[in-house]
Amino acid sequence: MAEPRICSIDGKLTEEFAIPSHVEEVKEKMAAFARFHAEAGRRVVLITSGGTKVPLESRTVRFLDNFSSGRRGAASAEYFIDSGYAVIFLHRHHSLYPYTRMFVTINMLDALQFMGGGEGAAGNGAEVVVNQQVLPNIAKVLKRYQEVKDGGLLLPIEFNTLSEYLHLLKAAAQALNSIGSKAMFYLAAAVSDFYIPTSEMPEHKIQSSNGPLQLSMKMVPKILSPLVKDWAPQAFVTSFKLETDASILLDKARGALDTYRHQAVVANVLDSRRGYVVVVTPETQAELILSKEDVKKEVEIEERIVSNLTSEHSKFMTQAASAK
Repeated sequence: MAEPRICSIDGKLTEEFAIPSHVEEVKEKMAAFARFHAEAGRRVVLITSGGTKVPLESRTVRFLDNFSSGRRGAASAEYFIDSGYAVIFLHRHHSLYPYTRMFVTINMLDALQFMGGGEGAAGNGAEVVVNQQVLPNIAKVLKRYQEVKDGGLLLPIEFNTLSEYLHLLKAAAQALNSIGSKAMFYLAAAVSDFYIPTSEMPEHKIQSSNGPLQLSMKMVPKILSPLVKDWAPQAFVTSFKLETDASILLDKARGALDTYRHQAVVANVLDSRRGYVVVVTPETQAELILSKEDVKKEVEIEERIVSNLTSEHSKFMTQAASAK
């Protein structure tokens, strides 16, 4: 009975979510990236990051959104690259980005100044230099970013709306299927649970003169199911579970593993998500905690998450190889 359900999700994606015009081009780019790095002996991780925008009108003026900045996905991308992975970074437009993420609160113009060329030298042969007190560690970060760029280790793919996210994630799964167990999915994006089908959206701006707004929204199809069972069945798949009630967190994580039969859930509570998570697998449960000393040293919880999942992925690949 599972196959018709998967087909119905495919059909729903096509019928109720607008297909991005560039999806096939992006799919080919992701497939080539995955093959290149797999042949070079690297693992490839697809990281989803940031929130999804849900339009309320076809010519969108209003939309539903969430608070996700993409911080976890951007930080994790850096740690995966440091661990030897190549990264496909499927991220929300204007969400936080690897390596630039620590400078987003800084006005870049405050960090730049003219040097040389005499008074009023702007545009008269003066050099623009960076004030490294305003941008601490910029030289180190720039050097690392250039190494990553030169090595072709990071492939950024942008999405904006929920529709774009769903179609691009499906394309990514199909693209990475060719590298089998070397592929990991790290689904950190904050995806909306509700949407309005394209066919039911008003074309123009909703008028406030019509009175109070009442919305009827549908549930977003659970795309994790076809991803695990059909689109990339040999890959290592990690989902995320965020709750505000700590008492239900682990039950929710276990329930997700039982339902979707994937490899890991990163479970966290909203208020403590930057210092405490639990990585739950079918066989294990690992609490990852930052101490006060860790915080002083600016250790990030994402480093611990990536270390744990890299180890779990190694075990998964060994088991997959022995099963052949």
